Amino acid sequence: MATSTTSLIPKKDISNSIDHSISTMTTIFGHSDISSNTTNKLATMWREIQGSRNWENLVNPLDSLLQEEIIRYGEFVVACYNAFDIDPNSKRYLNCKYGKNSMLDEVGLGKSGYQITKYIYATTNINNVLSIGQNCSSSSSGRWIGYVAISSDEETKRLGRRDVLIAFRGTITNPEWIANLMSTLSPARLDPNDPRPEVKVEAGFLSLYTSNEGEKFGLRSCREQLLSEVWRVINVYKDEEMSITIGGHSMGSALALLLAYDVAELGLNKSPTTTTTTESPASCCDQLYESSLSSVSESNDIPVTVFSFGGPRVGNSPFKERCEELGVKVLRIVNANDPITKLPGFFLNENFRVLGGKYEVPWSCSCYAHVGVEILLDFFNMQDPTCVHDLGTYLNLLKSHHHKSLQVQRDQEDIDFFNIAKEFFLSMLYNGEMLPSIW
Repeated sequence: MATSTTSLIPKKDISNSIDHSISTMTTIFGHSDISSNTTNKLATMWREIQGSRNWENLVNPLDSLLQEEIIRYGEFVVACYNAFDIDPNSKRYLNCKYGKNSMLDEVGLGKSGYQITKYIYATTNINNVLSIGQNCSSSSSGRWIGYVAISSDEETKRLGRRDVLIAFRGTITNPEWIANLMSTLSPARLDPNDPRPEVKVEAGFLSLYTSNEGEKFGLRSCREQLLSEVWRVINVYKDEEMSITIGGHSMGSALALLLAYDVAELGLNKSPTTTTTTESPASCCDQLYESSLSSVSESNDIPVTVFSFGGPRVGNSPFKERCEELGVKVLRIVNANDPITKLPGFFLNENFRVLGGKYEVPWSCSCYAHVGVEILLDFFNMQDPTCVHDLGTYLNLLKSHHHKSLQVQRDQEDIDFFNIAKEFFLSMLYNGEMLPSIW
């Protein structure tokens, strides 16, 4: 069972040091320079870096190779923001500004060693939503949410395996914000052969993941798009050693965890050499589940890893436990002052399941719970409270500290979380936005 391990980067005042707007992220980040000294090491210990041992002895202090990989995957998530068109006058408004063959080049990741194979779109199924600044129909329209990419032959050699990468942006549109604020837990029911009604996730995230446009020839759900592409890529490279790596920021990290759970629950990460179906998993979940049961052994499973940046809680305790049973690995990079990472379940969470260390409360299945191993950062800017959730700030802090300094203990001072949260939201309202556009 995965345990929550913490590595703390010391508290830092980042006043005037970082511009966190989406429009400037490109100038801050480029593909990380990978030294030749770490290339062979990564190829031999990539499974540990991907969490095969729950990052034991790699987090506290933070291992330099793991630090490089966290930053590298974080930059692929930043690319989602850089490529997302937020100009209302643009023909590509709320979609990607670039074609998939040129996108990584356009955002400064042309030498990343990955090729995008598919763009992913998501929609919400929220009735009677009050959309401010958008027409009513836009709430059910699919918006670009991220992409699937595959490592090149040369990059595969460096990594030690063929890497299937999925990256998700955070919240931009008002309907997405409404979905984020739907804190009700709903049964996930992603496995048609075993619905597992006790496994529940936040209703809004589930809606974003599973809703389609509702028209005969409309956009398929985010889930169907993802499962079809992941299944296709796995079968193309079924004779190679592979990994599935999913990165996301905020809402995107919630989608990343839902996808990781879905892939593992359906058995897409089982050795495909023993499966008999060639159909897409989006249309044959029953067959896929049955065929996955005959996989050779657990050691042949394709590792599924989530790199979560500033992510909220996604599901309840049975969801967390099921993710652990399935071998889903989650590394959560968290700012201690980020209010989004405390939600949903600010009161009913994993810390309130047991009373007195021995008595489980009757409502424990309704408690939200974080999944995975945590790396804790600590930063705040009085002049700009929204920086506490900014992905650019997260990665810059990781980049600016040598790994040997990451074991420093946090100052024993009280942090007024409620005031931080209040300033975070009020600062966005003051700037004329209904809701923060960076979740």
